[in-house]
Amino acid sequence: MILYFFYQGRRNACWLASINQMLQPKHVITFWSRQHQIHGLRILRQRGAVSLARMISLVDSLIKDARLSDGSGRTEAYQSRCIHLQNLVEETTRKLKKLTKADEPAPVGNYDQRKMEEESRLRGIEEKLLVLVLELSPPQKREGGLSRSSQAQEDEDSEEEESEEQSEEESEEDDEEDVVTKTMEQIPESGTATYMVISAFKGEQEGDLTIQMGEVLTILSKNEDGWWLAQDSKGNKGQVPKTYMKRYSDQDEEDDEEASEDEELESKRKQSSNWDSVRRAITEIDATDVLSAMGAIPAGFRSSTLSKLLDEGITYRGSHYIQPELSQSKLSFKDLFRDPDTGKVRQRTARTSLTLTLWSCKSIPTPGVGVQVLSRHIRLCAFDGTQVLSNIHTIRATCNANNVKTWSFSPRMTGNLPSLLDGDCFLRCNSDAPELGILFELGVTYIRNSTGERGDLSCGWAFLKLFDANGAPVPHRTYELLVHGGTPYEKDIEVDPSLTRGATGTGMFQQMMLSRKLPKLFLKLKSPNVRTRSQLSALPDTLVGSLSSIHLLVLYRQLLADILLMDRATMQNADLICSPLLATFPEIMDQSDLLDALRKYWLEAESNMKRSEKRDLPLLKRKFVRVYMDNMYPLLYSADLPPPRWADEMVENQRARVIFNSSLEPFHTHTPDSPPRHQAFDISQLTYDLLCMAQ
Repeated sequence: MILYFFYQGRRNACWLASINQMLQPKHVITFWSRQHQIHGLRILRQRGAVSLARMISLVDSLIKDARLSDGSGRTEAYQSRCIHLQNLVEETTRKLKKLTKADEPAPVGNYDQRKMEEESRLRGIEEKLLVLVLELSPPQKREGGLSRSSQAQEDEDSEEEESEEQSEEESEEDDEEDVVTKTMEQIPESGTATYMVISAFKGEQEGDLTIQMGEVLTILSKNEDGWWLAQDSKGNKGQVPKTYMKRYSDQDEEDDEEASEDEELESKRKQSSNWDSVRRAITEIDATDVLSAMGAIPAGFRSSTLSKLLDEGITYRGSHYIQPELSQSKLSFKDLFRDPDTGKVRQRTARTSLTLTLWSCKSIPTPGVGVQVLSRHIRLCAFDGTQVLSNIHTIRATCNANNVKTWSFSPRMTGNLPSLLDGDCFLRCNSDAPELGILFELGVTYIRNSTGERGDLSCGWAFLKLFDANGAPVPHRTYELLVHGGTPYEKDIEVDPSLTRGATGTGMFQQMMLSRKLPKLFLKLKSPNVRTRSQLSALPDTLVGSLSSIHLLVLYRQLLADILLMDRATMQNADLICSPLLATFPEIMDQSDLLDALRKYWLEAESNMKRSEKRDLPLLKRKFVRVYMDNMYPLLYSADLPPPRWADEMVENQRARVIFNSSLEPFHTHTPDSPPRHQAFDISQLTYDLLCMAQ
């Protein structure tokens, strides 16, 4: 066989010439180059490594010869050629990993991306050779003693894999297909470890396993990409992220031994289907991994953890935590009491009750070309290091077009500041966890220009612990928090490793310069004043929200106490309660623009009230109900109001036009010629179901 090698020096030429011994002399291979398929690095070729195009051709020729042969007397020769090629691939991979951009004789654009593409193609060649080794091995030498049926199935899978890879090489490959190839790994090593779920995870794609917090899983195999094959107690199997689990060591050793034996037998039976798992893992890559490998986002970005929790339902929304919590007996309320003397909600103290102000975020990396940012925001909640303890509150950030790496909050504007932009927040939490603190997740909502795909990314996270080692509250002052990369369940991950790459020196000046480059969050903890402290005490024991709407929440809790504790015949009565305000206010609480409209209408009503009327609590409650029913109730079920969609500017503008248009008509003012402008009536719009709404 005639080979065209790139070599430098007589030593490399002699080393490469030994490759000809494993090839049949009757074959002549013609090579061609396609720039979009192979991006060989110049310095690698100068050091004597065979180009990838030649290496792929050698492997394809070997596979073709092995498939066409009758197997008589040639198996050992093919195995020898396969071993030589495997050694060649390993040697080329080692040389490629040692290369740096400084080794190139001339400037090379997108050096890191091209180097990753070379490595991914080498891994693809290595996978081909591994499949061929399994085919050439006799049945009695295979691991686990596979039967003829499983061997045939494995051969069939291997042939399918080879045909798929050959068709991909002959067709044009785009950037995403290169990323898919990059993530291909070796067959995962089976394990028998037992893990406990520390956070609920809902399967998003086919093959994912939905898990609940506290569930014990058996890990069947561990993949290097962080997705493990797990089995729950019901026998369901699927892929789960490793960051949602922790080691479970409360089982007896005897049970562990029995489980390990069963797992070993199970893993041996599944040896033949490992390639199916590899193919499934390749086709189910997370969009964040694709963007990161393409260089569109920094390496420390992840899919938003808190955004996924919000998508699960109302469990982590404010509308859930504003509801009264039932006691353990389910016959009374745990956090809702009424003072018979004053008629007000009895104030309750919580372990943590404070206000905070978000100032700014600095040096936050931005996504690259091909990704359009729709929203920059911070999501915060109470967190103890393992689980979210409160609702998740979102604050949208603003930035200057000339400095998109600096985020700011509470911008100056005429009129009332929308609660979504308000950086003044309150937090109440009654958890006794020693690691209790506030979790801040910096995120962006993006859309890909090429595919139109939307998603939520985490740009990093910061954690402020609220109690010291002795259990004393931390002082209320301004804090400068370092933003970490990854998820809250990952440690020592940088948001953008390129910021610290190449940083040398341990002097004070070098440390100061490095510190200025790192992403940070600036905020201030404050002690609430007397009026705000009184309002916070009337709220549930656990709640996070905007400080501008706290008075509306207090009025809603006051109406809850009156109706649930006074108007019911008995405390054991669980019949439906006719109260449109109690039934629909939680929906408005989850839609910040509607909550802003209610705040606007209530401020207008308060401005027309006398000082004595403002101190009259029964009058205030009647006024609040009237304002709500005249303005918000018809608006909530208007047919002109589109459903909310996060970070969609068109939908937000349409909703703003409907919300702040005061010409909405009542339900009964439509005629046969003009269709109704309100949604069809439903009984849930009028009735409050205590058993469904209470926590």
